[in-house]
Amino acid sequence: MILKKLLKKPVKFYQYFISPMLGQNCRYYPTCSEYALWEIECDNAFKAFFKSFFRILRCNQLFKGGIDYPVIKKNINPIYGKKKKIDYWLVPKENKFIVIKAKYE
Repeated sequence: MILKKLLKKPVKFYQYFISPMLGQNCRYYPTCSEYALWEIECDNAFKAFFKSFFRILRCNQLFKGGIDYPVIKKNINPIYGKKKKIDYWLVPKENKFIVIKAKYE
């Protein structure tokens, strides 16, 4: 939990202070910083760090870009009768899940 908070701090700093000065340069959707936050939220902190690192390395002119959602492996326990706020949707893909952020307005 503490490690996840420590990993989120530099990403949020980048999103709020550095990214607005650079403009929209990411070749992927969701952006690399948003991808990193989703990975940190939904996956093991070490896996999230390395997946995000390699995603940032791929974000250049040599790669096509496009839509690239985080893919995680997770055991899901059913919840019955409990109301819970949904932050992320997990879409099944083979024996893994694609992570999509739920948007509330």
